[in-house]
Amino acid sequence: MDLRAPAIGKSDVYNDPWMTYAQIRDFIVQHRATTIHDDRIIGDYCYSENTWISYDDIQTVRTKVSYIKSRGLLGYYAMDISGDTNWNSLLSHAASQEADGVTQGEIVKKKKKLNRLVIILIPIGALLILILLVFIIWYLRRRQVPKFQELERNQRNKMGSKNKARKSGDNSNLQVFSFDEMKEATNNFSFDNKLGEGGYGPVFEGMLRNGEKIAVKRLSETSSQGLEEFENEVILTAKLQHINLVKVVGFCIENQEKMLIYEYMPNKSLDHYIYNQVGRLVLNWEKRVKIIEGIIQGLLYLQEYSRLTIIHRDIKASNILLDLQMKPKISDFGMARMFKEDEVEANTSRIVGTLGYAPPEYIKQGIYSTKSDVFSFGVLLLQIISGKKNTCFYGPDEQLNLLEYAFEMWRDGKGMEFMDESLDDKTSYCKLLNCMQIALLCVQQNPLDRPTMLEVSNMLKNIANLVIEFPKRPAFSVKDDEESLKKYGLVQEREEVDTATITQLIAR
Repeated sequence: MDLRAPAIGKSDVYNDPWMTYAQIRDFIVQHRATTIHDDRIIGDYCYSENTWISYDDIQTVRTKVSYIKSRGLLGYYAMDISGDTNWNSLLSHAASQEADGVTQGEIVKKKKKLNRLVIILIPIGALLILILLVFIIWYLRRRQVPKFQELERNQRNKMGSKNKARKSGDNSNLQVFSFDEMKEATNNFSFDNKLGEGGYGPVFEGMLRNGEKIAVKRLSETSSQGLEEFENEVILTAKLQHINLVKVVGFCIENQEKMLIYEYMPNKSLDHYIYNQVGRLVLNWEKRVKIIEGIIQGLLYLQEYSRLTIIHRDIKASNILLDLQMKPKISDFGMARMFKEDEVEANTSRIVGTLGYAPPEYIKQGIYSTKSDVFSFGVLLLQIISGKKNTCFYGPDEQLNLLEYAFEMWRDGKGMEFMDESLDDKTSYCKLLNCMQIALLCVQQNPLDRPTMLEVSNMLKNIANLVIEFPKRPAFSVKDDEESLKKYGLVQEREEVDTATITQLIAR
């Protein structure tokens, strides 16, 4: 298309038929010409008296190009007029923009439209994503819940069948509780009902609808006690019936929860007393002797008098609960293992229990036997008579652990300085120094040097008539006795003890 701007025509004003826009502008100013835009012909003209000048301004050029473009414009041409370079450039640029379908106004409009679109789409997109995520979570949970419910049913059936198979005629009143029953009994697991926090989760005081008080151990999601330990504790405690063992009333497996329900022990655990400056005064020597005897009877039942030999593997002060009469009851059988009649010891690569109470052969090699619980009892006995923890170091330079410090004091004839000052054994058949000697025999390095629990019981009861052996240095000693030094020609490395609960895998 040939765009001629200004228009062609003979003019009386100028001899040249071509006029620049500058000349047209001057004509309009000098002659005060009238300017008109004619929509019919899509053009502009000005006149003064008998002189008419037709021309195209920028808007007219854009309108023409837009019109012809709508008819399939393939190109355009703007004629250059000599001496009118700037205006020609403006016209060409305007025509180019219109031909390309882009004007500055449209660019702004498109940007505004795009911004509005983005503002609308972003929250809509975010909302759709959120709805999608909620749906996915709901769908996955909907699929998971039946599976977990099936797992719960299978586990309850499995535990029930195992319990029946192992009871062999034992009378057990183990109950299966619902989550709602436990929620009601503990006042929705209220903080006011919380008795304490163990390695496996919190323990709550509760009351059943029949008025029976209970203690509910609610396993946390991060609990190191898995389903196997939970099942093990339920099955074992269901068949164990002894006055010095905590009775398990029942269990609950529901809503991804695992709970054990025990008989309620109003006086909490032994560690609340022996380590506390005020609490230890509640337990005079007479009461402590009864506690020691009760623990021995509980261990004797596990090792000697039950149908199968049972190794507790986690005897410690916090696992000795006290009833209303301060009678001791051994609790927490999650780590316990059963031996058949012909079994003496076993080996495991999964070391569990509590450092400071576990014997060296168990920590180093994973070997456990009845002598493992004897070792733990020896540590506990030293703590009962002294009120000392096994997390600290003692002696002049505070370089001795509890076991070695006890041995040093006993060997040097200063055993009474090791004891809890509040204790008086003058009127008791059971003497503190003899208990100290028995405890040191229980914590020997070599399991063969340790007495059995039956021998411990006899030594304690017949203390006046029985000759007690002279103990060697205990396990985990910094030093070694002269006999061992001469025999082996070496000194053992120092091994520190702690009361942190262990549940770890050790590759061998």
